[in-house]
Amino acid sequence: MTAPAEPQPGEAPPVRAEVTGSIELAAADAAGGQVRPLRLFGDPVLRTACDPVASFDAELRRLVRDLTSTLADERGAGLAAPQIGVSARVFVFDVPGPDGRVSGHLVNPGLDFPDDEEQDGAEGCLSIPGLYFDTKRRQNVAAKGFNAYGDPVQVVGNGMMSRCLQHETDHLDGVLFVDRLDTETRRAAMRAIRTAEWYGEPAPAVQLSPHHIHGRLG
Repeated sequence: MTAPAEPQPGEAPPVRAEVTGSIELAAADAAGGQVRPLRLFGDPVLRTACDPVASFDAELRRLVRDLTSTLADERGAGLAAPQIGVSARVFVFDVPGPDGRVSGHLVNPGLDFPDDEEQDGAEGCLSIPGLYFDTKRRQNVAAKGFNAYGDPVQVVGNGMMSRCLQHETDHLDGVLFVDRLDTETRRAAMRAIRTAEWYGEPAPAVQLSPHHIHGRLG
């Protein structure tokens, strides 16, 4: 997901961004991440449901480290494993919260929505670079999953935090934010995508999931 580094004028940060458990890598595992090339719209891996992570091992932590480095390099708000060609239910995020930025990762996430309240606002995607469209999302969400060590974690939030958690979880199911647009806006989005300079660029070399037992590329 792409978003401004800080809230735009008139856009308040989340009034709620609560984390239960540790969502960051230990210092010994956090250094040395590799910036990976991004997969762009049209790459089949972005339309393939990802495999649940089965092994909470050093390879998984390397994946989280690389995702984190790539997200920082792209200055995005969130990045999911399929966006770097890996079929694994993992994503990282870095969004503004009520007391500063909230950064971390989730493995095998699931979303719970406590109510039907909605939000509407501009949303973009690192795999659809340079394009933003008003996208309706749920306002409040609780994301439950695990960290890279297999410990249960939960992130509860609203606003941009909620939007990011929904956007990245969609990626793990092969869903892109343009699929959430109303018919007219989606048509406009597809026209913009097809005329973008990057559209149709060849995919980088295939990067298989480190979890080879369950690995699959679309």
